Amino acid sequence: MPQTFDPKVDLYLASARPFAQPILFHLRELIHQACPTIVETIKWSRPFFEYKGHIVCNISAFQQHCSVGFWGEEIGAVLRTAGVVKQEGMGTLGRITSLETLPPDEQMLAWLKQAIAFIDSGTYTSPITARQKVVKAAKSSPDPSLAIPEALAQALKASKPAAQAFAAFSPGCQREYIDWIAEAKRTETRDKRIAQAIEWIAEGKQRNWKYQSC
Repeated sequence: MPQTFDPKVDLYLASARPFAQPILFHLRELIHQACPTIVETIKWSRPFFEYKGHIVCNISAFQQHCSVGFWGEEIGAVLRTAGVVKQEGMGTLGRITSLETLPPDEQMLAWLKQAIAFIDSGTYTSPITARQKVVKAAKSSPDPSLAIPEALAQALKASKPAAQAFAAFSPGCQREYIDWIAEAKRTETRDKRIAQAIEWIAEGKQRNWKYQSC
């Protein structure tokens, strides 16, 4: 089956900043190489790539970096085990500023093919589905008093917009941020997460805002 390219994705790539275009075109080529029957589409204003109705990944361009986001809880676990998942830059692999900051092509192709294999085997779990299960479980049981980490509490005090937005969140949305920060094993990681959290919270965004809003 011949490769198909969505004109809307063509336009997105052509409209990206000059530094981003080589990165985006290269990622797109790798994705099609890994799966010639991949389907391109635009979701949430950025290119997404689907296989058998499931999202495999997406690519994005920003002012100073690009990102690639792998979808599926199973491939996410593989990437976390490999130690390549980064919190900054919105995508799975962090901020990509040049072709040199991408993992080797062979590794990228291996991950993409593995993501496809999870779909073929029927073991793919969408992060949206996983999120819905968490929300359902939280609603079905009483939510204990939320203990806000001291560092997060101080950061919220220093940002009135973030403090007001956080107070308006549901307990489940608050817990997502609390758990994310509490899970940080290093002070440096915790501080980076808090800085990112304050930015998102001030904008009214939940922890997993790019997948689903509260």
